[in-house]
Amino acid sequence: MSIPNVKRFRISSPDGAQSATLMAVLPKNADVDAYLAEASQRYDWKAHAEMQQRQFKVRVGQQKQKKAK
Repeated sequence: MSIPNVKRFRISSPDGAQSATLMAVLPKNADVDAYLAEASQRYDWKAHAEMQQRQFKVRVGQQKQKKAK
């Protein structure tokens, strides 16, 4: 079951090298651009980069062995 009125926003790092998805419920009269600018400044881009490296890390020596017939 999902949360109603949740919208996805794409934010990019201040240097423009990375991007992330932010999910938020904003009030009707909220300034979306100001909120996204503040959120991209407060986002922990260093931890995001480390998590991405850990997720796609290639493990040497763990490949599946082929069965010899």
